Amino acid sequence: MSLRAGDPAEIGGYPLEARLGSGGMGTVFLARTSSGRPVAIKLIHQHFAGDDEFRIRFRQEVAAARRVSGAFTAAVVDAAPEAEQPWMATTYIEGHTLAQRIAANGPLNGPELRKLAIGLAEALRDIHRVGVVHRDLKPSNVVLSPEGPRVIDFGISRAADQQTLTMTGRVIGTPPFMSPEQLQAPRGVGPRSDVFSLGTLLVYAATGHGPFDADSPYLTAYQVVHEEPSLGAVPEALRTVVESCLDKDPTGRPSADELLVLLRDLSADLGGTDTDGVGAGRTRDMITQHDFVAPATPAPTAPAPADPANAPADAPAGPGTGSAGTAIGRRLRGRWRPVLAAAVAVVAIGGGVAMLRTGGVGGTSGDDKGGDGDKGSSAAAPGAALPNGFEPWRETVPGGREDIPDELRCVARDDALFCGGGSVVATRIRAQDGSRVWTAKSPGVPVQGMHLVGATDDTVLGYRFAAEDAPQDPSSEVVAVDANTGRELWSVPTGAQSMAVTGRTQDALVVGSAVVTVDASNSRFEARDARSGEVAWKRPFPAGTQCAPVPVGSQLFAMCATDTEVDALEVRHPALYPVDRGSGALGRPIAVDGPAVPMGVADGRLVLLLGRMEGTALAGYDGVARVDPASGKVTYSRLDRTYAGTPGMAGGAVYMSGQTGLVTAFDPATGRKKWSRQTGVEGASGPAAGADALYFSSATGRVVALSPDDGRTLWTTDPQAEGLTGAENASPRVTVVGRALIVAADKNTVFAFDAQKPPKSG
Repeated sequence: MSLRAGDPAEIGGYPLEARLGSGGMGTVFLARTSSGRPVAIKLIHQHFAGDDEFRIRFRQEVAAARRVSGAFTAAVVDAAPEAEQPWMATTYIEGHTLAQRIAANGPLNGPELRKLAIGLAEALRDIHRVGVVHRDLKPSNVVLSPEGPRVIDFGISRAADQQTLTMTGRVIGTPPFMSPEQLQAPRGVGPRSDVFSLGTLLVYAATGHGPFDADSPYLTAYQVVHEEPSLGAVPEALRTVVESCLDKDPTGRPSADELLVLLRDLSADLGGTDTDGVGAGRTRDMITQHDFVAPATPAPTAPAPADPANAPADAPAGPGTGSAGTAIGRRLRGRWRPVLAAAVAVVAIGGGVAMLRTGGVGGTSGDDKGGDGDKGSSAAAPGAALPNGFEPWRETVPGGREDIPDELRCVARDDALFCGGGSVVATRIRAQDGSRVWTAKSPGVPVQGMHLVGATDDTVLGYRFAAEDAPQDPSSEVVAVDANTGRELWSVPTGAQSMAVTGRTQDALVVGSAVVTVDASNSRFEARDARSGEVAWKRPFPAGTQCAPVPVGSQLFAMCATDTEVDALEVRHPALYPVDRGSGALGRPIAVDGPAVPMGVADGRLVLLLGRMEGTALAGYDGVARVDPASGKVTYSRLDRTYAGTPGMAGGAVYMSGQTGLVTAFDPATGRKKWSRQTGVEGASGPAAGADALYFSSATGRVVALSPDDGRTLWTTDPQAEGLTGAENASPRVTVVGRALIVAADKNTVFAFDAQKPPKSG
């Protein structure tokens, strides 16, 4: 890629010739030494240069890269980790990454696969001999040079004899290629964690997919820790070696030296892959982007695969280990498969469950006022008070499945918080001190992104999932719980398929004093009194369609798509039907040029974000549609480009949070970009609206407050929990209670602080 306007002409005296790639941490440039030797220079992004935590990590990267410079890595030529904008120059390795090679030409086999395996084992041997653990061995960090494979990017490596950089709140790595111990106890990983990663990488090279591939990084991470690898397409000669690398217990894996002996004993021709329809043809590199720059290699001439991190996560698994692409129109299946209950559904209407009145995901209260749904948000008015007796607090809510680190979502009722998600149907927490009043647990494996349904004045509604040893129970239910005592009032089986139609996981919602659900067969809507469970009406979906409920202020709509489009994973022509709240009768359909994700209400109109598809995968969002419920008129506006990330809406504006912390605001009426601001909060969801501030937060509990006028950063906190930072499409994690901010993070962590006195960063 050629240099762009604003790129420096030289770095450290090295003239720059081209861009090689860019990522969360920095940009990599092609440069020349004075003798004409090509070098790759990684330049840390300016907004990280002042972050001491990132500087420490970069210094460690430089030190690790210097220690391992050898025949199988990129040698360090020069570096300035203390410069105003830190940089490091390494030898330039010509060639495509393994990810690019597989994407362009399919899996390797025979001598080529054996050569790769031996070369990578030799690289690990050299890396481990100097006391370094790489910790991020994956296809995009392996360059296939003419001299053999080279391992690059030591951005999260560490010396085996030193303490790991705390990096509080971050499980850093790429889930499909991480070891179980790296996901469970990241500070204690050793050299044999790299051996596990090498095993996953060899499966990928041989088949085009990883041994634990799934529909989201959370499901993948669970399978890495708990499930057996899928090795059916790996050549038999290599399979036994790979199995030893993928032992869940590090002590059961070979060392790099032992692995090298095993690989050298294999015959030169390993035989072709038995694809069985799984590993054939082009595939995608299932990665979740974190803080790392793109590999220092030129872009391939063949088209790169779609980035699955931009696709909705609640998509079905393909044969064996997961499908090769996800889409807004994908049907949610396999609820019984183990998943991590994290927020991975596309942001739901009006800013998620962090809402106090009608317009949020279940954050309804019986306040039935119409108009702008954002006016019902949990915005704190100027001078808002703290809950009586408030002090900052932190609480972990135990659920029915302690082996699955969930995220919760909360709604507020005066000084009471009701939270739910994953293995917790609902819990009541005192906003002033975080003490729990009661908790109703869910025994089964949760559906990711399905959190709390909502609450009325006296009833809380959540989801319960059946235990794996109780197949007679409904797979998923909506459960009503008494708000004061936690006593179960009633339950009803429900579907879990709205992701297929709307791009968000919301199969039930509270509307006034009623709750509307999708029945277990995904064939009709059912409305009940939220307190008694008495059925008010049932309404079948239009023939040949799948539908999901959509609130539009005080009104209720159904978004429906044909079975044909849903089955083809391409919901491009959804229809919106007004729903009579008294009878369930459907009005005249409003056709929408999709795919479209409901976002919220502005000026009485439903705002939809328009997706851009690459095949059946979501590439991002490139437009906005506004639907007038009265006239049925739909107005379309295009964005200035395609934006990937997590969308949200508050205060009459649409926001997009990129994985690397970039937040962009749009006018929903015109699609015009209002402002864009780089933050240090990666993988954030939001916003939640407070007094003169918007709050975005990641799974780690790191929160940033931005000015709604221009995006100016008001303050940022440090992480509060360990969690994957690369998730997209999560619903907002912050709930505003007066001046108090209630923040949900990974592993069922909930904490609170005064918005005017945020925890000091650093």
